[in-house]
Amino acid sequence: MAKKVRSEGEETRGGTDVDGREWRSTIAAAQAGDRRALDELVAGWLPLVYNIVGRALNGHADVDDVVQETMLRAVDNLGALRDPDSFRSWLVAIAMRQIRDRARRRTSETLDDSAGDQAADFAELTVLRLQLEGQRREVAEAVRWLDDEDRQLLSLWWLEVAGELTRRELAAAVGISRQHAAVRVQRMKERLETARGIVRALDSSCPELPEVTARWDGRPDSVWRKRLARHIRGCASCSGAREVVVPAERLLVGIALVPVPVGFTLSLALGGKTAAAATGVGWSAKVISALTKPAVAVTAGATIVAGGAYVVTQTPDKPPPRAAVSPTAASTARPPSRTPSATPSPSASPTRTDVYGTVVDAVDRAPEPDARPRALPHRPESGITSTGGAKAVMQHRGDSVTLSGKGYVLVRWQISPKSRPGALVMPAWTGLEGKLFHVASGGGRRMDDALAGSPDGYATGMGGPDIGYAVLPSGTQQMWQNEYYYLDGTVTLTVNERGADYGLIVFPSSWDEASMDVTTGPAQGAIRYGLVRDNGENTAPVPQYLTRSTPTDPATVAQRSRV
Repeated sequence: MAKKVRSEGEETRGGTDVDGREWRSTIAAAQAGDRRALDELVAGWLPLVYNIVGRALNGHADVDDVVQETMLRAVDNLGALRDPDSFRSWLVAIAMRQIRDRARRRTSETLDDSAGDQAADFAELTVLRLQLEGQRREVAEAVRWLDDEDRQLLSLWWLEVAGELTRRELAAAVGISRQHAAVRVQRMKERLETARGIVRALDSSCPELPEVTARWDGRPDSVWRKRLARHIRGCASCSGAREVVVPAERLLVGIALVPVPVGFTLSLALGGKTAAAATGVGWSAKVISALTKPAVAVTAGATIVAGGAYVVTQTPDKPPPRAAVSPTAASTARPPSRTPSATPSPSASPTRTDVYGTVVDAVDRAPEPDARPRALPHRPESGITSTGGAKAVMQHRGDSVTLSGKGYVLVRWQISPKSRPGALVMPAWTGLEGKLFHVASGGGRRMDDALAGSPDGYATGMGGPDIGYAVLPSGTQQMWQNEYYYLDGTVTLTVNERGADYGLIVFPSSWDEASMDVTTGPAQGAIRYGLVRDNGENTAPVPQYLTRSTPTDPATVAQRSRV
């Protein structure tokens, strides 16, 4: 969409505008009950809201919920909007209110490990999806070092300099005058420049920095921002500019919106709405079908628990009885007491292509604490290339990464049951050309291991009684924090999140790294070493959710297991 590049605060635009007259007729038609116009309105403005909320919350798991609530409130109150020309500033103001309301709700909450280790912050998504490099990448990564209030303002200012908002709309969204907004923006920019300096310093070869950061846990916060800024001011190596530093606003001009994740859908269930209520405000059948779509795509059938709070998927074929397995935290961890009621669901018919080898991964017994694994066979390595680079961060349904080559791959799990527990739809490996083996599990713990300080192991990495549990499909192999695979060929890994929130971080790895992980326990209070699955032959385990085809919906890939 063409826009005239303008100086900061300038209100005029050239080319086609995303506001004003172009949308006036669509907004008016939607207010009058035109369902097609409402479809267009929701689809057209979702990317803007997603970017504002995503940057303000830096990709926190609450982003989806806040975006959904913003759009639902906008539709609910569309009839009260008197001037269609003010729709954008009105919508942005709703988004900012939802962001502030979310901040107030979470002030008293204690964040767990999953909240502290965000699998995919918005800075990472911005870099990956817009392919930013150099100083543009530096600006995106510096966002992590800003406080919540500055990040909220930045989410608007970024869009202002990119041509998506005006200064008047920014000020209205924050609820202050344009003069006060200018002061606030200037202060935020100063802190952003400080953060950029920290990003540059951490990427430098400063000989003093390792000692300065020896006790830093790697998480950006205000305390370490001040410490590192103080070091940079007194350090000739860190403060010496190796290149001209371009002002942030010049770097951000013309940058497109980060695309909404593939498969992102609004959910009436999360918004506390009903299809009837949606119909009452003019939602079309197309929008209603998206909003009321079940949270989990099933392979054969589903049990919907307590009014659709979560869905437990079933395997496509009834598995044969399996040998008794000693109970683990996963089998004993029970979700909140609810009475399930069977609900029919359309069955999917995924292609079940025969895989090589004779062993398919199955549910196994957790090894004893501190039990060392057997040696990991060393397979040939020539290197793995990834469409996500050295660190592919995937948090939303439909996110995917394609891997090619011959070597090892690490998939690191992050589950956020405090955000949304329930059925966990496993990721799928699709479009395989070659061979793929599940060779080892590590990270120091299985996800069903008891969390530190949890009484009787009741709360695990899969959740707890107070917040609910992430529930695996029947017969699914319990994942560890780190899962290692060996690839000889090409394959795509897709996140199929539709119930419980989870994210994956995918790294091209090596035999050395995998072997060290599974044979090295955590530094403090070792729970487990790792588990070696590879037997060195083509009969080594392969992932349960694997196909050589590329289905329209990867969540329909059949589970193949001995159980």
